[in-house]
Amino acid sequence: MVKIKVLMVDDEERFRTTTAKILARKGFETILAESGKEALDKLDQKPDVVILDVKMSGLDGHATLKLIKEREPDIPIIMLTGHGDVPGARKAYETGAFDYLAKPCAVDLLSVKIHDAYEYATKVAYIEKSAGDIMIPLERYTKIDINSTVRDAIDALDTAMREFMATDRLMDTGHRSVVVTGSNHTVVGLLSPLDLIDAIRPGYLSAPKPSMADSLQYSAMFWQGLFTSRVKEIVNTPVRTFMSDALPVIDVEANLMEVANTMVTLPARRMLVQAHGKDVGIVREQELFYEVAKIISSS
Repeated sequence: MVKIKVLMVDDEERFRTTTAKILARKGFETILAESGKEALDKLDQKPDVVILDVKMSGLDGHATLKLIKEREPDIPIIMLTGHGDVPGARKAYETGAFDYLAKPCAVDLLSVKIHDAYEYATKVAYIEKSAGDIMIPLERYTKIDINSTVRDAIDALDTAMREFMATDRLMDTGHRSVVVTGSNHTVVGLLSPLDLIDAIRPGYLSAPKPSMADSLQYSAMFWQGLFTSRVKEIVNTPVRTFMSDALPVIDVEANLMEVANTMVTLPARRMLVQAHGKDVGIVREQELFYEVAKIISSS
């Protein structure tokens, strides 16, 4: 196994030496520097990864990062900061830092990040896309006005399906959902297949039961014909009655891990993609799944 050489740059001697000893026990070869100037001198030892403290006397971490990148643009640098902030992280990212971690940092996490940085620097990486690269553009969706009825939505879908079949673009209909727009043509919601299916169910199935009837169960044997009758009941109902709420928004430049984390955290199976405040597309869990498959296939 290749021994990864790590340049540890920190002006706190205790933190620097303690962390270096732990990293050495984990199999890393460590080079120590107590200042930005010394770090620049020790680049001649060809470290694979640099761990760089942000707050140092003399050359601070950001200035040192810039100088290292001017000399060794391909070397991955992990920034450590005891005063984490978004502007600082953004500045480090724009200067070329591989990652930006809070200090003190769990050594197990730091170890994983070092391996990630080494892998990134030594392998031909899959060119990762952004939310805008994998989204379905809004023009490829069937769109209806918020005052439209369920019948209008189905008619619009039927028209779109015929167009797709005529142009050999049937695969483009995989999104299925209908985009609902407001008066200013912005996206206000979606009418998904599940929304319609839920609307067809009789209201008593989701209504709270009286306390005395907690054990009451409805028998499906009496539902013969209910599906058809419920469809006919809702056909002229406005779609705003059944559509999903407004979608969570993600920026068109968001990286795929941000998309994945937002989807899982909210949770949300699809998100509206915006560019400069304008609705431009929708990204779904399926698009992320396809990217997983592509990355695995290319590795």
